[in-house]
Amino acid sequence: MPHLRDRPLSLVRAPDGIDGQLFFQKHEERAKVPAAEELPVELHPGHAALLVANNARAVVGLVQIGVIELHTWNAVSADLGHPDRMIFDLDPDPALEWSRMIEAPQLLKVVLDEFGLASFPKTSGDKGLHIVVPLTGGQDWENVKAFSKCVAKHMQRVVLSRFTAVSGPRNRVGKIFIDYLRNAKGATSVAAYSVRARPGMGVSMPVAWGELPSLRSAHEWTMQSALARQRRLGGDA
Repeated sequence: MPHLRDRPLSLVRAPDGIDGQLFFQKHEERAKVPAAEELPVELHPGHAALLVANNARAVVGLVQIGVIELHTWNAVSADLGHPDRMIFDLDPDPALEWSRMIEAPQLLKVVLDEFGLASFPKTSGDKGLHIVVPLTGGQDWENVKAFSKCVAKHMQRVVLSRFTAVSGPRNRVGKIFIDYLRNAKGATSVAAYSVRARPGMGVSMPVAWGELPSLRSAHEWTMQSALARQRRLGGDA
């Protein structure tokens, strides 16, 4: 719940299972979701009312309409004009060896450390890794996106053999795309602990920097093993 609270949602629904058709949804549309809240439309002018799920009953309601994945904004409803975090989505060429994915976030961390920015890794539950950078909320979307783009381009320039800041499968052959586009207003990324609508149904799992070398994949945790991990850790990671 702390990772969902007050954050507008994008949802991936799989009413016929993950092998059936998937539906991407940002608004209530036809079906009401019990306990989910609609934000006032004036908070995001020109768009339908955004959804938030601020309690367990709302999450259960989402599950009951077939929601598998929960994706969230980088801002909270109290101030949608200023992101309170920045995310770098490290999206690899599927053929890339996993050892390169272990090194990539550590190289990015060196750059972020130079700026005095704290950062936290999490698995995506699919192919890549996310690096989450908390912000003070004093910067607007344009500045945060521009900064993240500069960091991505710097990584591409310094380690061209490993990174690209340009999207598209052809541009990341043998490389990792540093997706800074997650930092645009209205963009979302998968929430921590969300299940993914992929074969195996991996979980997006927050991890400590010291755990990275032992990771075996970005979808290492399933629902069952994620619960076991959290019980072992004694709560939130």
